Amino acid sequence: MTRPISHDRAGTQRPRPRLEARLRAGQRGEVRFDRFTRGLYSTDASIYQVRPLGVVFPESAEDVRRTVELAGEHDASVVVRGAGTSQSGQSIGRGVILDTSRGLNGVLDFDPAGRRVVVEPGIVLDRLNAFLRPHGLFFPIDVATASRATLGGMAGNNSAGARSVRYGHMVEHVSGIEAVLADGRRAWFGRDASGGAPPGRPGPLPSALEADLRALYAREADELSRRIPDVPRHVAGYALHRLGRPGAGLSDLLVGSEGTLAVFTALELDLQPIPAVRTLAVCGFDGVRAALAAVPAIVALGPTAVELVDATLLELAAQIPRFERALRQLGEDGSRRPRDILVVEFADDDPNRVSASLAALESTMGGVAAGVIRAESSEFQGRMWSLRKAGLSISMSRPTARKPLAFIEDCAIPLERLPEWHRRLTEIIDRHATHAVWYAHASVGCLHVRPALDLRDGDDVERLRAIAADAFALAGNLGGSHSGEHGDGWIRSEFLEPMLGKRLVSAFGEIKRRFDPDGRLNPGKIVDPPRMNDASLLRARNGLETRKLPTALDWEKWGGFSRAVDMCNNNGTCLKRSPGVMCPSFRATSDERHSTRGRANALRLALSGQLGDDPWTSPELYDAMDLCLGCKACRRECPTGVDMARMKIDFLHRVRADRPPSPRDLALAYLPRYAPLASRLAPLVNLRNRIPALARLGERIAGLAADRPLPRWSSRPFTGPSRVEVRSPPRGRVALFVDTFTRYFEPEIAHAAVRVLARAGWRVEEASTAGRPLCCGRTFLNVGLVEEARVELDRTVRALGRFVARGIPVVGLEPSCLLTLRDELPALDPGPAAAEVTARARLLTEWLLEARALERLELAPLPVRRVRVHGHCHEKAFGADGPTLEVLRAIPDLEVEPIPAGCCGMAGSFGYEAEHADVSRRVAELELLPVVRALEADEWLVANGTSCRHQIADLAGARGRHVVTALDAAQPG
Repeated sequence: MTRPISHDRAGTQRPRPRLEARLRAGQRGEVRFDRFTRGLYSTDASIYQVRPLGVVFPESAEDVRRTVELAGEHDASVVVRGAGTSQSGQSIGRGVILDTSRGLNGVLDFDPAGRRVVVEPGIVLDRLNAFLRPHGLFFPIDVATASRATLGGMAGNNSAGARSVRYGHMVEHVSGIEAVLADGRRAWFGRDASGGAPPGRPGPLPSALEADLRALYAREADELSRRIPDVPRHVAGYALHRLGRPGAGLSDLLVGSEGTLAVFTALELDLQPIPAVRTLAVCGFDGVRAALAAVPAIVALGPTAVELVDATLLELAAQIPRFERALRQLGEDGSRRPRDILVVEFADDDPNRVSASLAALESTMGGVAAGVIRAESSEFQGRMWSLRKAGLSISMSRPTARKPLAFIEDCAIPLERLPEWHRRLTEIIDRHATHAVWYAHASVGCLHVRPALDLRDGDDVERLRAIAADAFALAGNLGGSHSGEHGDGWIRSEFLEPMLGKRLVSAFGEIKRRFDPDGRLNPGKIVDPPRMNDASLLRARNGLETRKLPTALDWEKWGGFSRAVDMCNNNGTCLKRSPGVMCPSFRATSDERHSTRGRANALRLALSGQLGDDPWTSPELYDAMDLCLGCKACRRECPTGVDMARMKIDFLHRVRADRPPSPRDLALAYLPRYAPLASRLAPLVNLRNRIPALARLGERIAGLAADRPLPRWSSRPFTGPSRVEVRSPPRGRVALFVDTFTRYFEPEIAHAAVRVLARAGWRVEEASTAGRPLCCGRTFLNVGLVEEARVELDRTVRALGRFVARGIPVVGLEPSCLLTLRDELPALDPGPAAAEVTARARLLTEWLLEARALERLELAPLPVRRVRVHGHCHEKAFGADGPTLEVLRAIPDLEVEPIPAGCCGMAGSFGYEAEHADVSRRVAELELLPVVRALEADEWLVANGTSCRHQIADLAGARGRHVVTALDAAQPG
């Protein structure tokens, strides 16, 4: 007989080549047992790191069944993973990882009239709700990670989310589960009232299993009644107590079982109608305790959510660009921004009832709150929810050694005891010489409290357990639970006995053995756990900088390159699939390696010596970094500010010592230096686009995709401002920074800029110096030739500095070039001259607004009804896309609409490179190209990026215009 796989035995599992071979032979889905993939899947959003045997990406329920069966034959455990955002370690382990997010993510059946849907476990919540929205339905368990959380993971944890005060937990909305048991059998588990399995699903198991479990419930009913906390949130252990409820079935027991009893392959879900009206109110308080004291009175008004955000989190959010607007709006009524806030939501089909609820809230909070701010517009509501849902990542955004950690964040306390909980827990945290952030679900007493610790410090490792023991004991004394929605995992399982007693923990062991007698499914979670601070499990045991990366850029802001990498907390905001920029390569490939998180973890593996003695030559690491498009979206959209585009520059700089740039890389990098000659030979150079044989030869020799036309060289490049009459009275002078691409490929844009500026009353001087034209160094940075980029930027700073010193504004046209002066320049040159240029450099649209120049243009209507705008990635990363919309809206009788799309996929030369051309197209097809193809005859498309315009022209046959050409066309007469 096979010995059960305890946590200790799970730790002794070693590579099994025979298992890998058999899995490959028997799977539709991909199988990876390589060191690099195992490293990427060794972490989730918890404090733990454990390298698995390998990873399987199933594409069918049969793949899952076969994996579980073969793992059993080879004495290996199985751990199921969705988005890998577990904060308790549920989605990592030493066995075979089953990643359901890539291939098991479909809708299997849908009954809108019955408000029922059957889905595969890897489907993401936001994607499911997007599918349901046209039918007026949604799945109401609204977790903060909705953009990447899978329904299977949510069911495994028994998730709840912000609106649980109205909608409850997952278990209330899961009516059936198709699952594979540890012995490989597939079965359907439903509620008593569900009428059996849906058509096409496997039948239930023999009734003996259910009879045994109901007998176990009957035996322990009194103990359950005595021990289970009477709070809205309690997910500790197995949900044995639910079997006593009318209509409950074994699906209720499986929800929240964390993959330890069965592997889910389908879920039947109950849906809810979308309320017609939602609105928010933000109640401000001078202290967390005052806010918590107000919660019972607010909950009595029937809100759908009451969320706490404390002063520390607001202060951190104020340093993150994407939250600037929301925080400004909190003070736009003239009052000071509150220290601590409760975000209160009301929802209903009747707008009058919502208005009455808001009025009642304002009345109830009179004399209690420092103020109540209504957030009735969808934009303001979206910003506030975005801030609140990013709470975990915001809390981790300070670049310090001690980070706010998730380990006591899940306690659920009776509402009337919340102020006491805050006071007494703060005393515990103070006693251990640290501090914490407080936020989240005040409506149900589940506040996410994160004490700051550095687990590379042995004393803090001991503090981790001591704080947990004290906090969990306090939660129990106050009548609460230590586990409200995030589950037990490795972080809380060892505390089940102090919370629920030895008898119930023993009953949990019986449940585990009844489903999984050999302990193969996610061992060490809930049953037979290790100590929560077991040193062999902690990620921090693999210290960074075992293999240092010599850096060329300045990382002082983060405390060094390794600290910047470690800002990634694995919460996976970059795994979102919804429109937005981050992360284009992941959105195209659905591959963890090609996400910002995957690259950060790859760099972390390299820095900690887990990729060998010379990790920088690892082809897997290079391939992961290679598909980073340098869009800089993570710089803005990642709540902790992981700047992967900048990291890639330093990575390539280091790699060049062992992997010199290819001839193609050199040709693209040095383009600004040979551009004057190429322009003079334009008719000859442009032959490549007209003669297919030359294009095919270019692909074989240089790796430039033969089916992509290259930008057409102009034989009449921009050589300086032409003589244009400046409108009187003249306003002053402007230095126009004309980039290489505008100058040599689209000089008409620079000429249009001169005309527009002259009409506004400004005399244009070209920012130039002796010799060849100025360059921002962008092409050199893209291939890691940092020193050559520095040479170009030095020339540019000297030239632009002369204008800045005279108070003459510097204006640019190409976002990627001008914004290099605002981003990479300070990292390459910390001197005062460079700092002055950085501070004064503006895109044309930004400057037109700052100088209030639009009114002097006397803009006339365009010959079109509407302009659709595609923002350049770097514009979006720096919040510089808004000025384009504002400038265009100054044109009379014109509708201006931004395209809700991410990256175009071109990314400089990326889309021209043969090995990247397919990914480039896939990125473009996500949102941008379908919108472009649907443009009507009376619509123009504005795209300020030269790469964007070429991608649109090449793949959709449409013309994109720079905003300045639209302004030029809007001249009167």
